[in-house]
Amino acid sequence: MKTTQSNVFISSKMNLNRQNMKQYILLLGSFIFACNVCVAQKERLNRADKYFELKAYAKAAELYEKKEPSQQVLQNLGDSYYYNSNMQKAVKTYRELILDYTDSLDIEYYFKYAQSLKGVKNYKLADEYLTKYYNKIVNTKEFIERNRKSTPHVFKTKTIDNVSTYSDFGLTFFGKDKVAFASTRNENNPAFVWNDLPYLDIYSATLKDGKLENIIPFSDVINTSSHESNPVFSKDGKTMYFNRTDDTKTKTEEGRVAQVKLYKAELINNEWSNVMVLPFSSDEYSTEHPSLSKDGKILYFSSDMPGSIGSFDIYKVAINDDGTYGEPQNLGRTVNTKHREQFPYISDNDVLYYSSNGLIGFGGLDIFRTQFVDNVYTLPTNLGSTVNSNLDDFSFVINEADDMGYFSSNRSGTDKMYSYTREENILTKYMVEGVIRDKNSKAPLAGAKVVLLDDKGNVLQEKTTTKDASYLFKLDPDINYVVKGTSDAYIPQEIKFTTGKDGEIYHNINLELESFSDAEERVKQDETGRVMVQIDKIFFNFNSYKIQPEAAQKLDVLVNLMKKYPSMEVEVSAHTDARGSDDYNLSLSEKRAASTLEYLVSQGIQKSRLTSIGYGETKPLNKCVREGICKDEEYDINRRCEFKVLK
Repeated sequence: MKTTQSNVFISSKMNLNRQNMKQYILLLGSFIFACNVCVAQKERLNRADKYFELKAYAKAAELYEKKEPSQQVLQNLGDSYYYNSNMQKAVKTYRELILDYTDSLDIEYYFKYAQSLKGVKNYKLADEYLTKYYNKIVNTKEFIERNRKSTPHVFKTKTIDNVSTYSDFGLTFFGKDKVAFASTRNENNPAFVWNDLPYLDIYSATLKDGKLENIIPFSDVINTSSHESNPVFSKDGKTMYFNRTDDTKTKTEEGRVAQVKLYKAELINNEWSNVMVLPFSSDEYSTEHPSLSKDGKILYFSSDMPGSIGSFDIYKVAINDDGTYGEPQNLGRTVNTKHREQFPYISDNDVLYYSSNGLIGFGGLDIFRTQFVDNVYTLPTNLGSTVNSNLDDFSFVINEADDMGYFSSNRSGTDKMYSYTREENILTKYMVEGVIRDKNSKAPLAGAKVVLLDDKGNVLQEKTTTKDASYLFKLDPDINYVVKGTSDAYIPQEIKFTTGKDGEIYHNINLELESFSDAEERVKQDETGRVMVQIDKIFFNFNSYKIQPEAAQKLDVLVNLMKKYPSMEVEVSAHTDARGSDDYNLSLSEKRAASTLEYLVSQGIQKSRLTSIGYGETKPLNKCVREGICKDEEYDINRRCEFKVLK
């Protein structure tokens, strides 16, 4: 049969329709596949964001690595590496982030990039970004050279062979022959989402020849299914403070966070019990890393509580005799920066050691030292390259008497513990030394304080003289210094000198302090050794604590004396006679002492230089210890105000 043109046309059209249908099906399939890919990618991104919000940085990084590198992806991926100290990958990611999104980038990423660069010892490029971040020149190479010659000690460190593939840190003294530390070695604990390692528990052990032996976990009263770490013990070993992480997460501006809280436990019948959270811990912020002063009256810790200068600051809080606590006090901007200050340790010599990444250093958290002198903290000193690395170094503890102790670091890729011994830094050749004596008797003043300051008044170092009343400070070159001697009831003396280009390397400066009692006729030492300011007797009207005009004129003698000597501090005490009830007399004396103090303040004397106390009838000067046994003029002798020189 012949094929007509119409049949050919119809057949061709049918073939064309079949081809179009195939193309349509292929396109539809591609579209559906692409949509599925988009949905899968979006789900993967949502899961990555969720992990990141939960601070599950290891899992978040795995998912972000598979995503297109948007600004948000690069920021979170870089942070995931950064917070797990994977600095090589953090450098690569932050570099891409900064190159592609400079104009819209938060400047804090310059800081993180610089810290990551320091983590791989690329100090030159790190300084470029830190200079941009701080808007001032940062020269780490110059700092390292200066620190090599100026840091007071060098450390000989040794890894503690703890036979563990897990994270171990925070080794601390525990009794005479034991140590305590935190570890992830309990594989029965759930995994911590941050790094996929088991939750931390606290362990005790003995340390022999650089190895941990007799490793024993603390009881379930202390170790729970959450994190416990950073134990510290009272001198008698009967009280322990430590961290514990909440089981639940609290919603904050940074996402949902499991806060860390400080706990206290007591050793009763050789078992830890009475575990309680400290009252200044909170669901709204973290409190962590406790350290006790030698006398057990002050607790140091780290926190991001409201009012903090940076992400974490160092705080201290008073422990009252009745077991209650004062208000936490931030140690201020000399110690704390806008970044992280953590892991405080207060030594028996009242030297505060802590870790910071906000001060210039070698990279990550570095260990610093400072002291509280004349009501201010000295400028923090970096402990140097013999203990600090390009990564995180922390949990420093020391036995000052033996020049030995422990610290922790993740320089090997995971948290490990190190022991050390320390020696004087022989490279620190610039020095000043001398003796502090009484100006008149020439007797050495043991127990005097000598302070080294820079020409801006910042306290750099401080020492208390021992029996021979000598002191020695190691110095930096090319700096103007002030050395200042102080002692209770003495007039301070200060002398300026320089180690600049025209200055000397070695200085011998002897200080001679004059006592207030030698310098002023009205200042006398009584038979008990107290240094008193003697002014004419102040009278109050009967049953009154109001300062009368005649009394004010007498008090002006003390006002003028304290203005003449700005360092002088005085205790104002008031006493009554034995007539009247004990409670009445005590209350009246307290009011009179307080009223006297307030008058001195009204005349321009700083309140911080004064204290007031009322003794009631408890410190009579004669035998009139009860009512009805003396004449009026004999009772009058005991009604008095006294002014004791404290400093």
